[in-house]
Amino acid sequence: MKMNVLSMTGFAVAATSVGADTLNIELRAVNHRYLDVNVKTPDELRVLEPMLRERLAARMKRGKIDCKVSRTRNLEATPGLRVDAAQVAALLAAAGEIRAQAPAAAPLTTADILRWPGVLVAQDAADEALTATLLSAFDAAWDEFVASRAREGGKLTAVLLQCCDAMEAQVARVAPRIPAIHAAYQAKLTNRLQEAGLDPDEERLKQELALFATRIEISEEVTRLTTHVGEVRRVLGAGGVVGKRLDFLAQELHREANTLGSKSVDVELSQVALELKVLIEQMREQIQNLE
Repeated sequence: MKMNVLSMTGFAVAATSVGADTLNIELRAVNHRYLDVNVKTPDELRVLEPMLRERLAARMKRGKIDCKVSRTRNLEATPGLRVDAAQVAALLAAAGEIRAQAPAAAPLTTADILRWPGVLVAQDAADEALTATLLSAFDAAWDEFVASRAREGGKLTAVLLQCCDAMEAQVARVAPRIPAIHAAYQAKLTNRLQEAGLDPDEERLKQELALFATRIEISEEVTRLTTHVGEVRRVLGAGGVVGKRLDFLAQELHREANTLGSKSVDVELSQVALELKVLIEQMREQIQNLE
């Protein structure tokens, strides 16, 4: 079964009801060399943070992902609200210290106290039910999150395949140039010997041409370039987690393009090497976005 190529960039939200309240989950991810998971929840749900973090770490291989859980309370409809006396006492004590240092500071109102996180505590349903509701919302958000990453991954795959097409077209320009380069070098060497008043020795020419052919031999580079481009296509076709593999292949492609350029004694071959390096750099920029 073919797997999608996923971008590290994605966004999704989901909401569900918890009694009379609304539970919201937001997933947001950007590029990162390694996996960096951050989870933020309301105080009353903080005990569930490790579970959410484990789920995210098990489903992503790299990228910086933020999971934010928020809860919108319906104070009129929520039954069984109670005041956390310890939280109120701590809040009033802190306010007293502030007024001691800043007498002009306005005193806390009842509304101020009620708005403070953790002061109002709702008598929630059983922990198991709350956990199940949260995980259901998380799964809904995750499905949309993966879908958004797959859409972006599809666009990046298309760009990379276009780069593969362009690289193959450049490599195809190389092989036909070799015989012409050999013929041009033979003519140039013959002319130089004749201009020097020397009789071109056929055996000498053969030796010089053999040495020249060895020095500019690029069949291995051409073969490896072709093989690496084919491997990029294969990896993209297989899908899944491809970023690190493609990054390695881009490094190998760049190495071969450099070698091709260093062996070039022809303007067109130098242009091919330069175009290849430009295309490979374009690939590397896009690869950094893939998981």
